[in-house]
Amino acid sequence: MNFYIVIPAHNEASFIGQTLESLANQTLLPKQVVVVNDNSTDDTKSIVESFMVKHNWLSMINITSSNHHLPGSKIINAFYAGYETLDNDYDVICKFDADLIFPSNYLEQLAFHFKSNPKLGMASGVCYIEKNGTWVLENLTRKDHIRGALKAYRKDCFLQIGKLKPSMGWDTIDELLATYYNWSILTNENLQVKHLKPTGKSYTKTAKYLQGEAMYKMRYGFVISLISALKLAYKKGSLSLFTDYMAGYFKAKRNNTEQLVTKEQGQFIRKLRWKGILGKFS
Repeated sequence: MNFYIVIPAHNEASFIGQTLESLANQTLLPKQVVVVNDNSTDDTKSIVESFMVKHNWLSMINITSSNHHLPGSKIINAFYAGYETLDNDYDVICKFDADLIFPSNYLEQLAFHFKSNPKLGMASGVCYIEKNGTWVLENLTRKDHIRGALKAYRKDCFLQIGKLKPSMGWDTIDELLATYYNWSILTNENLQVKHLKPTGKSYTKTAKYLQGEAMYKMRYGFVISLISALKLAYKKGSLSLFTDYMAGYFKAKRNNTEQLVTKEQGQFIRKLRWKGILGKFS
């Protein structure tokens, strides 16, 4: 299978060399990898260039966007800048972060899963982070959710869901829409990926409001948004985030912010969410 990979990178000099080295050591090499150097002021560019000399499947483009970390729009716009440089001869398109170390059989195992199940739309391993010298499962991990750091999409699924939404919550919307269109999602717990920089480490308070806005855009409704905000704030170890999330939700509602899914899709999403919530109590 042809794997095309887009890696948005902003000041990732401390990590990106390890990411590219792990891709270069894959038992199934990627067909194309493009790094989108987004306004980096460190050595990200020179590190990528040093790998480009050795690997003809690797390329880089340089773009300039905001210096602020805005989850969703910034990273997805960078993704598209890289995606638009690629041809259409891919079977699987990946959006990977620049701070990951993949096991050597990662792409080979994903290819196995995609080949084994023609209705598999998305697949991934799981993220581990380092704590006190030990690699442990990142606490945001769920069996039914693929982290935004390591997304891999079958081409037909990617196109049917309308590709990726440049908004906070893009890595949940994609899965909900994949399910809506009857694609399955798989996480392989045996594929342990080292995540060198924990999720959300550089989020600002403004960015945190966007999580609540995303719940509105996905048509969760008030009650599901309330439950989701509590759960996410608890998992991140900061209940004060709950206030930020709900403030973002109500602000989006007051402003009648444009939603990212249709009413029919929203109805499906709410039913799916309630099924998941109630299933935990049965």
